[in-house]
Amino acid sequence: MTLSVQDAQRRFGADVAYLNTATYGLPPRAAHQAMLAAERDRAAGLMTPTLLDEAVTRSREAFARLLGVPAARVACGPQVSYFVGLVAASLPPGATVLVADGDFTSLLWPFAARADLTVRSAPLDRIADHVDDTTDLVAVSAVQSADGRVAPLDAVIGAARAHHARILLDATQAAGWLPLPADRVDWLVCGGYKWLLGPRGTCFLTGTAEALDALPALAAGWYAGADIWDSVYGLPLRLARDARRLDLSPAWQCWAGHAPALELLERVGVDAVHDHNVRLARRFRAALGLPSGGSAGGSAIVSVAVPDGTADRLRADGVIASMRAGRLRCAFHLSTTDADVDRAAALLAPLLTAA
Repeated sequence: MTLSVQDAQRRFGADVAYLNTATYGLPPRAAHQAMLAAERDRAAGLMTPTLLDEAVTRSREAFARLLGVPAARVACGPQVSYFVGLVAASLPPGATVLVADGDFTSLLWPFAARADLTVRSAPLDRIADHVDDTTDLVAVSAVQSADGRVAPLDAVIGAARAHHARILLDATQAAGWLPLPADRVDWLVCGGYKWLLGPRGTCFLTGTAEALDALPALAAGWYAGADIWDSVYGLPLRLARDARRLDLSPAWQCWAGHAPALELLERVGVDAVHDHNVRLARRFRAALGLPSGGSAGGSAIVSVAVPDGTADRLRADGVIASMRAGRLRCAFHLSTTDADVDRAAALLAPLLTAA
């Protein structure tokens, strides 16, 4: 059953104007309670791991539906850099990786840590122009963490395909609010604790069957087994035949808290969340007289040059945002209301004028 944005907003409990989803997402009350219930069961000696496995499955399936991919092509783990590391490990010596200037280091460093790879960096808005016949992989965030700029994905995909390069898309700042071309990239990785509203400690990897098969199961453990609870002891190796062979053993309580959040997002729908988020970001920009065009104009993140101490002053007045790359980063998501936007803009405008 679908859920309106307004109905979904009633399922959150924060008392502040929360503009900080780009740092961590707020959990719906049901998700928060589910995670706490799992921890209470652990403290009471009543936690049942096999039942919590169901939360991992629910999360995997909900993420797959949100992205429009088969659940069999979704792996679950704890962090983006783990999955990026598998992609880095799959590349042959001498391969060239093209990345965007200033992208998030969890996407960059697994490649930079291999001395036998060439890593080239280019401006985000022109990254497609830098793809050539020497490029083996383009690794880029769909939305930049520092300032919310949206990558020119159509151009990147077109250029990569024209030069027979693969694509790794980091959707950590995008999945949950931005429609994504998951069926047109080789790999897509997404940390779950931001726009997907999960606790820290959940992450997803998906991709084409061919690209996933190319990844080595370097950290394979019992949870990557074909039959999880029959894979805890001994040889031979008996990995799952689908993307689960790349799973890492889950922090169960985190997944208990993520499944209800993903299912809430699914009921609202990515398109509706996108329209809500971008409308609020544009409302905020207009209130502050900020330009609305360019690669950040269609983003749910707004980056603003502010005087020192601005984030702390806003926090003292109940508006939560963060400083990134020397600027105030404000992120607008499902739980954010028009009143939150107007409150933040009213507090921020005098500070910008004074500066």
